[in-house]
Amino acid sequence: MLFQSQFYLLVFLPILVAIYYATAQSPTLRQWVLIAGSLVFYAWWDVRFLLLPVVQIAVTWLLALVHERSNRKAFLVVGVILNLASLGTFKYLDFVVSSVEAATGLALPRAHIILPIGISFFSFQLISYLVDRMRNQAPIYQFRPFALFVLLFPHLIAGPIVRHNELIPQFALDPRREGFGERFGTGLVIFTVGFAKKVLLADRIAEFVDPLFTQAASRPLDFGEAWSAALGFSFQLFLDFSAYTEMAIGTALLFGFLLPENFRRPYLSTDIRDFWRRWHISLSNFLRDYLYIPFGGSRHGPLRYVVATLATMGLCGLWHGAGWPFVVWGLWHGFGLVVCRGWQQLGRPLPAVAGWAITMLFVLVGWVMFRSSGFSTAGSILASLAGAGGTGGALQEGKLLVAAALVSALVPSAYELKYRILRPWPSLALGAAVLAVFCVLEVGRGAPVNFIYFQF
Repeated sequence: MLFQSQFYLLVFLPILVAIYYATAQSPTLRQWVLIAGSLVFYAWWDVRFLLLPVVQIAVTWLLALVHERSNRKAFLVVGVILNLASLGTFKYLDFVVSSVEAATGLALPRAHIILPIGISFFSFQLISYLVDRMRNQAPIYQFRPFALFVLLFPHLIAGPIVRHNELIPQFALDPRREGFGERFGTGLVIFTVGFAKKVLLADRIAEFVDPLFTQAASRPLDFGEAWSAALGFSFQLFLDFSAYTEMAIGTALLFGFLLPENFRRPYLSTDIRDFWRRWHISLSNFLRDYLYIPFGGSRHGPLRYVVATLATMGLCGLWHGAGWPFVVWGLWHGFGLVVCRGWQQLGRPLPAVAGWAITMLFVLVGWVMFRSSGFSTAGSILASLAGAGGTGGALQEGKLLVAAALVSALVPSAYELKYRILRPWPSLALGAAVLAVFCVLEVGRGAPVNFIYFQF
């Protein structure tokens, strides 16, 4: 089920909110209502997918319980291995087979397993809980709130990646507590902002970006087409993914929950380290706490820092997709982080404008690799961007790109809206309502488009 579909907006969400508040006096009942609603939400694509998250949640919880009673860490290690095995089988099995096939020249059979939606996100959440248990930083929860922590539908499919201690304590809070009206109104406005970004900008940019990347696999793009594709995808990806996050945060607020921040206007970053403090923040924090620091971080000398950074970002790329272009994209950013830190240690800061320009060019080159179907396609586009085939051709959809750039830079993030911008102003409420109605009508003109991060 898609957040921007008319069924979700006009049927599923209103009914679930109504039932939730009708049962709000009972913490147990309202949590079961959300679990049931989340299962329906997840099964909407394909009911066969439902078994996987349910089994992973149950097995993870049982292993944590056995560890609590036996005090044997091996049960937690088994839990981590099983969750990684599930993710590896569904997401990476064919990738490994194709890599072996390419290296050996052997013709090997493929599993052709359909990737269950959201598996990268809920597997990471379960793994983080088990690792926190190993660190004595996580209690044993009752099964109901533990299951809801993973299944809660606003974040289930594409994040933000939520940790147990960020969400489970909120389940005990009465959703009708003081501040109900502010939370509900803020949630609707934040949802509407994401709704508009997705429907009015990201999906329209996709209409010319997707064909350009498809064509680049068979012919060189001209200069204008290459810059249209690269700039267009850079804005499409941010607007699409940040839209999902805002719609998730907005939806969660309707039920009285606050999800973690995930974006903070990353295209205003003046260096690559700043970019990763603003881009996909919940993933950045996860990688820092569960990979980068355990790999050694920056406290064990320069060589250990370089290895930890490259390993972490390489795995970050692999998490995004089962393909070598994703791995190279991750290593590209790892290289950028190492160079950025080294430059900053020299104590020669660049002017803000220069730092911003270099950072955005670096990010844009990475996005070309991220989006391309293979290295040859990425190389062809990058060559065209550099003018290898001349500087002919016009920039496509220039007005749309300008609008996307302005929205990306100027529209506040969900947390900025919640804590700094939104106030109970009638004019703001009216404007948001008109925008929401317009977007609902716009969605009705055709089938809603999937969010980009659903494939990860």
